[in-house]
Amino acid sequence: MELFPLVDVLSASYRGILFMSLVSLVLILVAVGVVLWLVNNYVPMDGKIKGILNAVVVIGVVIWLLQVFGLMSTLTNIRIGK
Repeated sequence: MELFPLVDVLSASYRGILFMSLVSLVLILVAVGVVLWLVNNYVPMDGKIKGILNAVVVIGVVIWLLQVFGLMSTLTNIRIGK
């Protein structure tokens, strides 16, 4: 058992290595889902705007998950425009 496991994780994250446990991944997804549900149910908006908001959030979460699992190298390679 290591005496300072947090120090190892922090030093690894400074080197550019991302550590994320499955529990934290699920907690983040649940939090995003709850916030999206709250917005959909309690914020008065037109249905079209809610649909666009839902699509943007889902696309963002999918891109984030692809990055977390290493299936997408980085977003800095994506260029918009010239």
